[in-house]
Amino acid sequence: ILLILGEIGLPFPEDATLILSGFLIAQKVTKPLPTVIVVYCGLLLTDFSLYWVGKKYGRKVIEHKRFRRILSAEKLLTLEEKFKKWGIYVVFIGRHFLGIRAQIFLAAGVMRMSTLKFIMADAASAILTMTLMVGIGFVGGNSIAILQKDVKRIEHIGILILAILFTGWMIYKYFRNRKV
Repeated sequence: ILLILGEIGLPFPEDATLILSGFLIAQKVTKPLPTVIVVYCGLLLTDFSLYWVGKKYGRKVIEHKRFRRILSAEKLLTLEEKFKKWGIYVVFIGRHFLGIRAQIFLAAGVMRMSTLKFIMADAASAILTMTLMVGIGFVGGNSIAILQKDVKRIEHIGILILAILFTGWMIYKYFRNRKV
């Protein structure tokens, strides 16, 4: 749901959603396989929907108020040149750059890139994006668990040190008062 909301313009970046998924796996809130499957399908669905809009409406998409913010006429011309030169590699590589993903997917549709080629390039690229971002979230989630254990250990050591210092101070006071 967050991936879809992010696609329609709400402030839910794809990368943050993927990192959150990894964190939830690390914290054992969600199970790894279902989470990865849902996230992967969500990535492909949102990417394909942008491609589909571009393919269905063609160049009219840059005239639409919502999509003009995503893809301007100038940017479309630039991307057309890139697609002519690099083909499906633009989708494969461009997916990893925050800020131009949506532009690339829309442009691929506007340019009538083969649906099969788009899906194959995006699916292969999405595996890399998902592995990296979910992995970062997972490592971060595990690091938090390790830090929590360390903090508890430090708390116990701190309490022990305070108890020893307090006992030492009490013994010192006792013997100091006996001398007087």
